[in-house]
Amino acid sequence: MTDGVRAALLAGGEGRRMGALGSGRLKPLVPFGGSCRLIDFSLANAEASGFDEVLLLSQHEERQLMDDLYRTWWRPGFRVHFGPYDRAYRAGEGYRAPDRTAPPERGTADALIRKAPYLFGPGTSEVLVLHADHVYRFDYRPLIAAHRRSGAALTLAYQRIERRYVHLFGMVEFDTAGRLTSFVEKPAEPTSDLVFAAFCVFDAARLHHYLERLDGTDWQHDISRDVIPAMLAGGELILGHEVCGHWEDIGTVDRYHRAHLALLDHDPSMTVNQLPHTVRPAVARRLVTAGPGLTRSLVAADLANDGLVEHSVAFPGARVGAGARVRRSVLLPGAAVPAGAEIDGAIVLEDGTVQQVAPPQPAGSVRTAAGLPTRGGVRG
Repeated sequence: MTDGVRAALLAGGEGRRMGALGSGRLKPLVPFGGSCRLIDFSLANAEASGFDEVLLLSQHEERQLMDDLYRTWWRPGFRVHFGPYDRAYRAGEGYRAPDRTAPPERGTADALIRKAPYLFGPGTSEVLVLHADHVYRFDYRPLIAAHRRSGAALTLAYQRIERRYVHLFGMVEFDTAGRLTSFVEKPAEPTSDLVFAAFCVFDAARLHHYLERLDGTDWQHDISRDVIPAMLAGGELILGHEVCGHWEDIGTVDRYHRAHLALLDHDPSMTVNQLPHTVRPAVARRLVTAGPGLTRSLVAADLANDGLVEHSVAFPGARVGAGARVRRSVLLPGAAVPAGAEIDGAIVLEDGTVQQVAPPQPAGSVRTAAGLPTRGGVRG
């Protein structure tokens, strides 16, 4: 089913809207769920869908990202292709500094154009475009099959969400036959509750045609703002494919926090067992509904807890001091909560910095113990 399909992963995000959580780390490598990073979801989906290779499209701090993916995702039967740097990695030479005389990539469509020799090779009939900052598990094969049966130029995944959040996404509308009639990136006044789920299948020849036509014009170098609207205006057949399961765009620290708490729901749309497991070293995880010092929390087996942890997620190596109380929070790998501290609705980073996200619950105020720095969060 995946023969002829080139999977391309856009992973150039800098995480500027992630506040302290995104400082000093690449957005695709932001840890998630105590067991993986954001980029691991699309890669795990691709591997489970039968792909043996995914092309990486990245420019921001690409060396760090490639070195990491070389360690975690190069194995028999599956690997990440590094485009112009792939041959060096195959030869064991690792990363080589790129030629920076070329204009920098300015958007997602630029990433496709600059890597065109590795994207539109012989035998490529479709291009599956993925992103590295979405939390979801999905089998891409039914999407590809539906696209091929229809003969569409593009089949895009979409999901129905609360209308108050539509302004954060690409809004889509369809006619009664299922054809795309409108695509508006981040609409000020949404008229639909359907949004682009940021993965899609293009007919390779049609995608290449529109990229070449747009390149060099006055455009925004973006798939959602330029390529899809140009195809729509050109009368191309564009269809939708609904995503019915869990899907979350982790664009802000607020959404990151809420996505973690969703794992703790009594009937979660994504279970703990569906999370990829790529954090090294591997540490077992468990969802504790009730027990001494723990209530409805997802914790690593090595959690050192001398306090109280409620409705929270604790990554490997986290420590909670005596008398401390952690509620509705996320403790990143190695994060330490000092004795006596109260943390509510926050993310505790590896260095102990507290990034406040949600207002404290009325039942208890948030007080931060001496020596535990705080930073304001970013609202989504």
